Amino acid sequence: MLTIISRELSAYFSSLIAYIIIGVFLLFLGLFMWVFQETSVLNYNYATLDQLFTIAPMVFIFLIPAISMRSFAEEHQNGTLELLLTKPISSLKLILGKYFSVLLLVIFALIPTLLYFYSVHQLGSPVGNIDSGAVLGSYIGLLLLSAVFTSIGIFSSSISRNQIVSFVIGAFLCFLFHWGFQYLSSLPIFFGRFDDLVQKLGIEYHYNSISRGVLDTRDILYFFSVIVIFILATKLSIDKKNW
Repeated sequence: MLTIISRELSAYFSSLIAYIIIGVFLLFLGLFMWVFQETSVLNYNYATLDQLFTIAPMVFIFLIPAISMRSFAEEHQNGTLELLLTKPISSLKLILGKYFSVLLLVIFALIPTLLYFYSVHQLGSPVGNIDSGAVLGSYIGLLLLSAVFTSIGIFSSSISRNQIVSFVIGAFLCFLFHWGFQYLSSLPIFFGRFDDLVQKLGIEYHYNSISRGVLDTRDILYFFSVIVIFILATKLSIDKKNW
């Protein structure tokens, strides 16, 4: 599996893909956090990174499917998937190798944002006047959200030979799982406690919960459950094509 991860990361960084993705992500966050007046942290009366953790999921909805769309779709197009499956490696290890390579690339994109935390930390009055616990919780939530989006992107890549189709399916599913259930819960057919239950099926509910700085095992279990479901769905898709 480590060989697959190394191979995939080498493919990303040997081309411009990784650098463009990281650059675009940091550019979007930088513009919203420091340049655009409506969201600039400089216009707030207190030190906060709320803008980062609000904007990042929106960017990831498109960015992560764009990274992962080539994972299996490209193998299908080049006819190399069958060759990979003949190697002494299980389909699950192949999937996990591609999964963790995409997730590591997303983590590499997140690491430079620590500079934003340091900047806001220094700008506080007094210095350090920022809720570090909430920031840590938000980063954990963002990592878990990225892990879920990556599993969705890998699954989308496994069900189509066309990378553009994989991207569209991945972006749609990411949007659905992040905000879709929130919108569904507002429909008149859900009332009483049912609207709350529908909200809990979506990522946003659990992401906001962790972002408060409280790590609830129910939220963590939700994220890992969704990841496992999409990893197993990807395995089923790959095995079906192999058969």
